[in-house]
Amino acid sequence: MAIANTSDPEEDELYEHYNFVASKGQEPLRVDKFLMNFIENATRNKIQLAAKKGHIWVNESVVKQNYKVKAGDEVKVFFEHPPYEFLLSPEDIPLNIVYEDESLLVVNKPAGMVVHPGHGNYSGTLINALLHHIKNLPVNSDERPGLVHRIDKDTSGLLVIAKTEMAMTYLAKQFFDKTSEREYLALVWGNIDADEGTIEGHIDRNPKNRLQMQVFPDGDKGKAAITHYKVLERLGYVTLVACKLETGRTHQIRVHMKYIGHTIFNDERYGGDKILKGTTFTKYKQFVENAFKILPRQALHAKTLGFVHPVSGKMMRFNSELPDDMANCIEKWRHYSRHSQ
Repeated sequence: MAIANTSDPEEDELYEHYNFVASKGQEPLRVDKFLMNFIENATRNKIQLAAKKGHIWVNESVVKQNYKVKAGDEVKVFFEHPPYEFLLSPEDIPLNIVYEDESLLVVNKPAGMVVHPGHGNYSGTLINALLHHIKNLPVNSDERPGLVHRIDKDTSGLLVIAKTEMAMTYLAKQFFDKTSEREYLALVWGNIDADEGTIEGHIDRNPKNRLQMQVFPDGDKGKAAITHYKVLERLGYVTLVACKLETGRTHQIRVHMKYIGHTIFNDERYGGDKILKGTTFTKYKQFVENAFKILPRQALHAKTLGFVHPVSGKMMRFNSELPDDMANCIEKWRHYSRHSQ
């Protein structure tokens, strides 16, 4: 399998370091294309610039961008980036705050906003906005201020943020113990057979594409993951479902739904941006392409969030409305399903 590591930002503030070992089944592939498959938000230009500067190494030797990576090769790349302190700078970015008190706040994150700074996303993140709104946020085990949990950049919806050390510890334990409540709405390709069900399968990095996660049903790799789903509305070639997380793995709902053959609508990373169901008629193709334009991201929204308050001990539950892009896309499918039968 391929293994990736990033360096401690304090080790060398001028570079981001990535280290990969090509899997046994790796077919010969140009190193620039190989790295495009493994590093999120790394453009071809950025990789080529790294090659020109002598910042791509294979088996401890500098290589050019056209070097063919083979099975077992150790590939290293160094990218310039702003100092770590800059990544955690406060920025005056509006926040949609649903609730706030002395211990925590709940925010409704818009699609397109990255939660924390990282490679390719050095500013404009939720963390940058929070640091402007709140002074002295506690850090989690990954040294990320305020974060108890995360949602993907192109997923919209609710997040709870800890404002004190005590709240961080108390809330993090609920997520670890699986006692928090998290329900998502997703529009998926295909007509799901069962009205409800449970998806179980360990999740880990895809060894051939590190930007994707993958289900390992035998449990020989990854971490256990459980998703409960319930069909809310059948719309012909797509289905609206509610998904409750029992665990919180990276891309869990996106990976689990693809695993059962129902990839999330317009999920580019997992192939949902292709026409996966329906006809090949020109009108249908045009309809789907228009739906993609209405909702230019994966159709996933973190709708419900519930947890016990760290101070009062009371159960708190929050709900958020579907954002316009997802609501409009669903309505478009409703109209199509009614008039295409």
